[in-house]
Amino acid sequence: MKFDQEENTVRTPANLLAIADLARRALLCVATLLPALLICGCTGLVSGQSSSASASPQTYSISGTINPVTGGSGATVTLGGAANATTTANSSGIYTFTGLANGTYTITPIHTGYTMAPASQSATVNGANVAGVNFTATPQSNPTFSISGTISPVAGGSGATVTLSGPASATMTANSSGNYTFTGLANGAYAVTPSLTGYTFSPSTQSVTVNGANVLAVNFTAAPQVGQTFSISGTISPVVGGSAATVLLSGAAGATTLSDNLGNYRFTSLASGAYVVTPSNTGYSFTPVNQSVIISSANVSNVNFTATPQVAHTVALTWNASTSTVSGYNVYRSTVSGTGYAKISSLPGVLSFTDSTVLNGTTYYYVTTAVDAAGVESAYSNEATAIIP
Repeated sequence: MKFDQEENTVRTPANLLAIADLARRALLCVATLLPALLICGCTGLVSGQSSSASASPQTYSISGTINPVTGGSGATVTLGGAANATTTANSSGIYTFTGLANGTYTITPIHTGYTMAPASQSATVNGANVAGVNFTATPQSNPTFSISGTISPVAGGSGATVTLSGPASATMTANSSGNYTFTGLANGAYAVTPSLTGYTFSPSTQSVTVNGANVLAVNFTAAPQVGQTFSISGTISPVVGGSAATVLLSGAAGATTLSDNLGNYRFTSLASGAYVVTPSNTGYSFTPVNQSVIISSANVSNVNFTATPQVAHTVALTWNASTSTVSGYNVYRSTVSGTGYAKISSLPGVLSFTDSTVLNGTTYYYVTTAVDAAGVESAYSNEATAIIP
């Protein structure tokens, strides 16, 4: 048999045994061993093909469950880090954030009258969905309440540190919209104080009394301090991936800019502090995904990135019909040879299947079975292998 590297095609003969003979395993034969294997009775063909095509950048999800249902249902779940979002857990305590790029995130659930364990969790998305980020909600023995508000404008509120003092002490970071919330508070008199390098706040602090109810709209106004400011700049290369890329700045201040037609970008008027720079451009991934930058009374340059075109892959499978009457075929896949197969498709008499859910840099192992009208399934064929670059 001929192996054509330019077409990246592997052809292997295969045999699905008749449903009536369930105790016997079907044979899937490798093309390069065809003469010898034909003696063993291989009569079918299975072929695998990996094809490449440009595609939009892949996004992923983070999901989990808050148990028990009484504490999870209706809980507010906040996402921070590489992106910011808020969702509400469903009636089963299940939550999901979708459309997420690779990066590190923080998930924090809140439900009045409950304490969450853990209070928050970090999750890193790296080329795959992240599931099982779970929490346990415990009813609080005494009713508790919250203090919340907004720091505006966003430039001075996003990433601001907010400190609570009084009967309880806590510190948190306002989200990208300048919103903050302290939960689990007993009745009493508290003080709320915001801070952010390069800004002053009006008022500088506020006294808040919790008395049997949540306290909302404890708001502040941020004003830039008069003084020296600095810049962060860099280049995204090559130009085809760097030109007109979106660059996000977060940390001590938040901002978004577009790189020029040479891939150059710059953030100006920045106070000293810690920042994170994250580029994005449809159809490209970036190395590194983001960079941390510290401004310490000087401009920071050469915060550079490399853009790489993203490639989508598919695996095409075909096989010969069973020699017995069947109603269809099942296709199974694993990332471990010889075990761990999971069904990915049930086909009504079709003799081919294209798997478009494969990931770069992964090897997959496929087997098929035949199914009769009563739902009785044959044993697995042996494997076809697809290596995704």
